[in-house]
Amino acid sequence: MNYTLHQLEVFLEIVEKKSITKAAESLFLTQPAVSIQLRNFQEQFPIPLTEVIGRKLYVTSFGEEIAIAARKIILEVTAIDYKTKLYQGKLAGKLSISVVSTGKYLMPYYLSGFVNTHPGIDFAMDVTNKQKVVRDLEENRVDFALVSVLPEHLKLEQIPLLKNSLYLVGGTEREKLRKGTKNSIFKEQPLLFREKGSATRNAMEGFIQEKDFPVYKKIELTSNEALKQAVIAGLGYSIMPLIGIKNAVNMGDITIISYKGLPIQTQWNIVWLKNKKLSPVAQAFVNYLESQKEQIKERYFSWVE
Repeated sequence: MNYTLHQLEVFLEIVEKKSITKAAESLFLTQPAVSIQLRNFQEQFPIPLTEVIGRKLYVTSFGEEIAIAARKIILEVTAIDYKTKLYQGKLAGKLSISVVSTGKYLMPYYLSGFVNTHPGIDFAMDVTNKQKVVRDLEENRVDFALVSVLPEHLKLEQIPLLKNSLYLVGGTEREKLRKGTKNSIFKEQPLLFREKGSATRNAMEGFIQEKDFPVYKKIELTSNEALKQAVIAGLGYSIMPLIGIKNAVNMGDITIISYKGLPIQTQWNIVWLKNKKLSPVAQAFVNYLESQKEQIKERYFSWVE
């Protein structure tokens, strides 16, 4: 056996993505380069690791077993690297955070100072929907999560970071042409919603139900960025977090429409399981947030208040 760590990493990415093309994109390599690494790795085994049926790549049972062993090897090598850095007096380890999609406009600013101060830290930030964020917490897959509405069924520790304000918005060009009262927006105009389970959608639906408005037409989009572009394009109106549309408002592409009972106010929170034993890196991040969150808010998000 003469495989390299790079071959193990490439193979694991192929197993994860079930695609040479997607693995290449994830690794920032060309497709031929990934294919060559897979072929060189495969040549060291008498049993196929993968097989292609039609145009789809499948990992064989033997390949899955090798992937399990490969993950253990990568983890051990990473642990050696971290331990070396710890002996040198450097904070080292991995930090994992699951973030609801709108949180991508917020979380990097609370990470950058900490990660740049400690270059021995690796971090993974999964930007996804609320349902997966909650599932990641439930199954203890991540150190922390960023949410605007706390899942009530979990016992959590939390650090409040920033106010989250949701406003009624429309594309500026569409809003210029609109006739009728503001109530007609809810009764006669298409309304744009996030996917089911989204905190933004829940807030919007709760507001509409409270006002007992009949919805004329409902359009569903699965990310905040897609929703923002749909609003700008004039597909309809929505209730959206200010943090995700600031630039579009400043550019004049989106108009905030004042309405009684709005904005809806929630709170961005970093949360983790109450009984979770934090790693040294995770505990250091908690300490960093508690000491620096106000300065970060003042520097980057004073406009929110």
